[in-house]
Amino acid sequence: MPQSTATSTTKTRLATGFRWTICALLLAGTTKNYMDRQVIGILKDTLQHQFGWNEIDYGNLVVAFQAAYALGMIAAGQAIDRWGTRIGYAWAMAIWSLASMAHGFASSFTEFLAARFALGLSESAVFPASLKAIAEWFPRKERSLAFGIANAGTNIGAVVTPFLVPWITIHWGWRAAFYFIGGLGFVWLAAWFWLYHPPAEQPRCSAGELAYIRSDPADPEIRVSWLTLLPYRQTWAYTVGKLLTDPIWWFFLFWIPDFLQREHGLSLIQLGVPIMLIYLMADVGSVAGGWLSSSLIQRGKSVNAARKIAMLICAVAVTPIVFTSRVESTTGAVLLIGLAVAAHQGFSANLFTLPSDMFPRRTVASVVGIGGTAGALGGMVIASVVGHLLQWTGSYAIPFIIAGSAYLIAIAAIHLLAPRLEPAVLAAQDL
Repeated sequence: MPQSTATSTTKTRLATGFRWTICALLLAGTTKNYMDRQVIGILKDTLQHQFGWNEIDYGNLVVAFQAAYALGMIAAGQAIDRWGTRIGYAWAMAIWSLASMAHGFASSFTEFLAARFALGLSESAVFPASLKAIAEWFPRKERSLAFGIANAGTNIGAVVTPFLVPWITIHWGWRAAFYFIGGLGFVWLAAWFWLYHPPAEQPRCSAGELAYIRSDPADPEIRVSWLTLLPYRQTWAYTVGKLLTDPIWWFFLFWIPDFLQREHGLSLIQLGVPIMLIYLMADVGSVAGGWLSSSLIQRGKSVNAARKIAMLICAVAVTPIVFTSRVESTTGAVLLIGLAVAAHQGFSANLFTLPSDMFPRRTVASVVGIGGTAGALGGMVIASVVGHLLQWTGSYAIPFIIAGSAYLIAIAAIHLLAPRLEPAVLAAQDL
C-alpha cells in the first residue's frame, strides 16, 4: 500500500470516533459548571459564621440562583438554537466564569445575591447547549449514553469541589476558591474553540462517521418560537418531569454538605471523602442509566419502552432515601444518599434525551429550555421550603420524604402525557 494511502487510512480510523472527543469536551463543561455552583454549598457554614446568615438567608441565596436560572432558561434554548452551539456555549461559559469569580469580591448579602443571580442566569445555557451538541454529533440510539457521560461531569465537579475548596480556603481563604474555580472556565474555552465545530465542518470527523451521525431520518429544517411549543403534550411530558425532579437535585447539591456537618458532625475538611463517595456513585448511575436504555434499544426494545423502563428502575431506587434522617451511621447515611443521587442521574440521563426523541433537532434546545425553566422554578420552591423547615424544625426528615417520592410521581406523569413518546407533529402554523 502506498504510504499516502496508508496515512489516509490511519487518519480515517482515528477520526471515526471523534464524536466521543466532543462528548469528553461536554463532560469537562458540565464538570466546570457544577464546580462553580457547588462552591457556596461547601462554604455554607464558613460564610454563615462570617456574615451571620441564618437558614432562611441561605435559602434566599439559592432562590436567587434558581430565579435567574429559570429566567435564563427561557432565553437560553432560543439563543442556542439561533446562534448555534459553538458560539452560544462559549458566551455562556465566559459569563458564568466571571460571575463565579465575582463571589470572591462580595462583602455583603446583597452582593452575594447579585453574584448568585448572575451565575444562575448564565449557567442556564449549559444543558440546552450540551443537548443540542449531542443531537448534532450523535445518532438517536447513542444519545442517552452520550448524555449520560456528559452529565457525569455534574458528579465529577461535585467530587472534586469538596476536596479542592477546603484546601484552597485553608491556605488562601474562601475568596481564592471562587477566583480559582471561576478562572478555569477560560482554559476550557480555549479547548472549545479549537475542537468544536458542526460535524460537517470538523475535518477530524471522517466521511464514515458523518454518515453514521446522520443515519437517522432527516429532520425538517424549521425554526419555531418556544411559545409555539407549549401546546404539545410532548413538551409538557418533559417539562413536568423536570419540574418534579430538578428541585431534588438542587436539594442534594446545596444541602447535603450541611446535612453531613449538622447531623453527623463532620468538619469542612472531613467532607471530602463522604461527598466523593456520594458523587462517584452518581457517576456510575449517570452512565449506567444512559447505557441501560441504549442497550435496551439495541436489543430491540422501542425507544418508549427503553426510556421508561430505565426511568422506572431509577425512580424505585431513590425511595430508600426517606429513611436517611433516622440513620445514625455516617456510612449508612452516605450510602443511602449516594444511591438516591445515582438514581437521579440515571433518571436524568434518560429524561434529558426525551426532547431529542420527540422533537426535530432545530427545536431541541428550546424544549430543553422550557423544561429547565420549570425545573428552576421548582428549585426556587424547594429552596424556600427547605430553608424554612430547617429554621423552624432543625430536621431534614420532611425534605428526604419529598425527595423519595418525587421520581415515581414524575414517571407516572410522563407516561400519562406521552404514553408512546411519539414524535411531535408540529402544526403548519408553527413551522
